[in-house]
Amino acid sequence: MNDKWSDLENECKGCLSCQLCQTRHSVVFGMGRTDSEVLFVGEGPGQTEDETGLPFVGRAGQLLDKIMSGVGMYRKDIYITNIVKCRPPQNRDPRPEEQQQCMKWLDRQIEIMHPRIIVCLGRISAQVLIKPDFRVTKEHGVFIKKDDILMMGTFHPSALLRNPGNRPLCFEDFRLLRDKINELCTRSIIADITAQPEN
Repeated sequence: MNDKWSDLENECKGCLSCQLCQTRHSVVFGMGRTDSEVLFVGEGPGQTEDETGLPFVGRAGQLLDKIMSGVGMYRKDIYITNIVKCRPPQNRDPRPEEQQQCMKWLDRQIEIMHPRIIVCLGRISAQVLIKPDFRVTKEHGVFIKKDDILMMGTFHPSALLRNPGNRPLCFEDFRLLRDKINELCTRSIIADITAQPEN
């Protein structure tokens, strides 16, 4: 598996399939445990991610880490990536043709990983992976089974920075996620915690 993953990452980092390759600094392939049963998928890298080559390391990533730790989850135990691997200019939404070109990498990541659970962070990820008309405000925290994988959409952490009133809803989604992981995953990744995070 490690050889397959390394080959895929090297191939992806040389990708020239869409115009995002012209403005990127880094290809942000993903980070975490490639044998994890839980995969997080956002929409695309931001400026800090483009500079570092790592996903979710800016302010939104720090908030995601805080939410995860509040239910006993940690980045080192999951894998996290995006629909598109290159930063769209000015952090605009990735265009449909960019998403389509880049999905081949995510499809192969999923094929190698065989995750039991995929968490879609934000509208775009959920619309690509769950259903085209997915509405985060209406359908967050709902688990849907597709191709033997349980998928859930929730708020993107950058949206929570803009609308902090939705943080309690997102935290409840992560409590549900914690319970599903404990129910379905063969290897426990949930730490035993007693404190509740600040919302």
